[in-house]
Amino acid sequence: MRIGVIGAGAVGGAFAAVLARAGHDVEVTARGDHLAAIREDGIYLQGAWGDYVAKVQAGETLTPGVELVIVATKAQDAVSAIRENISAMRGIPVLVLQNGLDGVSAAQRAAPRSDVVGGLALLATSYLSPGTITMTTGGLTYIGGGTGATDLPARYIAKVFEGVLPVEIVANFVGAQWTKLVINQVNAMPAITGLSAQETIANPALRRIITASMREQVRIGLRSRIRFEKLQGLSQRTLRVFSISPWWIGQALPSLIARRMGATPNPGSTLQSVRRGQATEIDYLNGAVVRAAEAIGASAPVNAALVALVHEVESSGRFMLPAEVVARVRAL
Repeated sequence: MRIGVIGAGAVGGAFAAVLARAGHDVEVTARGDHLAAIREDGIYLQGAWGDYVAKVQAGETLTPGVELVIVATKAQDAVSAIRENISAMRGIPVLVLQNGLDGVSAAQRAAPRSDVVGGLALLATSYLSPGTITMTTGGLTYIGGGTGATDLPARYIAKVFEGVLPVEIVANFVGAQWTKLVINQVNAMPAITGLSAQETIANPALRRIITASMREQVRIGLRSRIRFEKLQGLSQRTLRVFSISPWWIGQALPSLIARRMGATPNPGSTLQSVRRGQATEIDYLNGAVVRAAEAIGASAPVNAALVALVHEVESSGRFMLPAEVVARVRAL
């Protein structure tokens, strides 16, 4: 099958390489040095899914003829990327691999003639140098379209990935997005401090803030009548208990996430963007919690503070020491 991947970064590049290794005809979009490296040498995938060099077609936009499109850009870039490629993807099934809560609905508005399916890739993967993708932890990709029954487009995409990528269809995809967002709460602190996710979670003071941001998100979700989908051992029941437990019990959750990442330092996608000098997707991660709170007349002060600190690092280029972060979160 001819598959187009819009955004060959950490996740998109990994998917492109694995699909090419399985024999699919893969085309990717990229920019700058990353595009030049892929054109010259291909995508070098290393780590949990094995080491492989995928020779793929690459350009700034897709060419006509693709039969399936995977959108794996940062959340803030998705709509513009779809519009840039709409002539090649009109009427073609689309899989949106993104963090946050708005990816599917935004893609549906941008590509109204396509069947849009959401995807959540539970991977730990990094793109820190042009042409090279490093995967520290492999995992399932959950796909679905909303809150209803499993639909035909999701089954079609699952069939394409069969035997190539571990995929599970989930009917309650909105609930899965909310559960994945709890896991993504570990992304902000590395972007603020420049430390790996494991290092920030190992720091007791930072771990307490991360725990607080997770609990705040779960409480907002429950008040919004979200039914959290079961992912990586997290369920509606466990998250409800987590939201009311004392923080010293609740901190076991980020600690568990750190253990699952393994020993290889994981910078998280938000810190990767900071290091590349690119805008982060923090407004679609912690910022999504802030907007969800506002929608029900509530507030999310911890998540709002983390959003503000990430934006400050983006503009200043200066990481903060843990003690400074603690003081600033208390003050904001």
